Amino acid sequence: MNPEDPRARRTRDRLRAALLSLAAERELADVTMSAVARRAEVNRATVYQHYADLDALVADAMDDAVAHVARCAALCPLDAPRDRPPEPLVDLFAHVSENAVLYRRMLSDQGSSRFANRLRERLAGALAARFAAGAGPAGFDDVPVRTHTAYLAGALVGVIADGVRAGTGGPGPADGRPAAGSEDGGPGGGAHALALATWRLLRR
Repeated sequence: MNPEDPRARRTRDRLRAALLSLAAERELADVTMSAVARRAEVNRATVYQHYADLDALVADAMDDAVAHVARCAALCPLDAPRDRPPEPLVDLFAHVSENAVLYRRMLSDQGSSRFANRLRERLAGALAARFAAGAGPAGFDDVPVRTHTAYLAGALVGVIADGVRAGTGGPGPADGRPAAGSEDGGPGGGAHALALATWRLLRR
C-alpha cells in the first residue's frame, strides 16, 4: 500500500479522528482496534493495514499536538523576567488545557507509553536544535546539551501530566491573564498560572 495514496491518507484521517473521539469518551485501556474500526466505519483488517497496534495509532493521532507543544517550547525566550512567563509557554499550557481530557488519557498509568516517549523526544529535539543555534541559556556550559535538553523535556512532560491529572491546567480567564489571587502560580489562574510556576522553576 502506498501511504501517499489519497485514499490511504483519507482512511488514516478517519482512523485518527475515530481514535481521538473514543479517547475523549473512555480510558485508553478501554479503546480497542475493533472499536476504532466501528467508529471510522471501516473493517478491522483495514485498521491493521495502516497501524500495527493501538499505540502506533495513538502516536500518529496525537502527532499534531506533539508538534505544537515542541514548537511552543522551542520559541520560549530565555531572557523573560522570572515573574512573567513567556507567551509561547502560556500558549503551550493553554493548548494542553483545551485538550486536557486527551492528555490525561494519554499520560495516565493506562495511557500510551509511545505517546509519552514521543512527546519527550520531540521536546528534547526542538530544544537541542535551539541550543545548537546558540540560543541556549547562559551558565550551563559545563552541562552536555543532550543531558540539559532531556532534563527540560522530562520536566515539562512531568508538569503537563501532573497538571491534567490534578486539574490545575484548566483554562483561566478569557484574556489569558492570571485570575485574582493566582499570581503565585496556583491553580486559580489555569494555564497562565501553571506556565508561571513552571517558568519560575526553569529560570532558577
